Amino acid sequence: MPFLTSSVIATTALLDSDSTLLEQLAAGERVAALAVPWSTAPDAELPAVRLAGGRLTGTITSVAGVIEADVLLVAAGSGVYAVDVSALIVTPRVCLDMTRQLADVTLDGVSGSLVLADAGPAVRRALGSGAALMASEQLGLARWCLETTVAYLKVRTQFGRVLGGFQALKHRLADLYADVESGAAAARYAAATMAAGDPDATVATSIAQAYNSDLAVHAAEEAVQLHGGTGMTWEHPAHLYLKRAKADRLALGTPGRHRAHLGALVGLGV
Repeated sequence: MPFLTSSVIATTALLDSDSTLLEQLAAGERVAALAVPWSTAPDAELPAVRLAGGRLTGTITSVAGVIEADVLLVAAGSGVYAVDVSALIVTPRVCLDMTRQLADVTLDGVSGSLVLADAGPAVRRALGSGAALMASEQLGLARWCLETTVAYLKVRTQFGRVLGGFQALKHRLADLYADVESGAAAARYAAATMAAGDPDATVATSIAQAYNSDLAVHAAEEAVQLHGGTGMTWEHPAHLYLKRAKADRLALGTPGRHRAHLGALVGLGV
């Protein structure tokens, strides 16, 4: 089951709903996705879907998790509607990160069942939860890259020496370690404030996303480079982590978007 798109984002969107769909998602009986472009930040405008006569019409591009889902949550009018994915036109897109595929979704006058009356706050809360947890995903990615690279440099020899013994490489890894620990603090605080409903959750999420998005890309690039020729091959998984890091950097708001949002939240007028 797609954890981030279904268990976190879609489930969070339905927390105030009395629909049986929430119980089915919690029990793992169904898989859902939220009908927003994967790049949508928590404070961004939502895609326009027309609602007329109980029918939904519109196109949403680059939706994550819809290929694996059996129900799509669509914000239209003032409510959130559950639509059977089999009634939609789903067009997969060629993605940089093929481990999390995106697809364009077309609703051509399909019917949906109202599962939530107040769409705005629910959808933004869901996207905020997704962004907060995305920071933890990026942290895990960066930590894997660091630990894997350290392990490799401990055994790889060059010029008659273990590569990990070169001072310049030690400095790079020490800097990356400090960055990863800082990212861990930011990600854990964002998750904790989101779970507790803390008013600081929006600030903590923007900090974690702005920092860990760049951290994940940097760590993946270091892993590819410090693995030398091995890191450039398709056989080594480093390129998969780099692709995920690059794709995550654009998901749920770019670092620049989150920095601007953070500036506005703390009164810097950015």
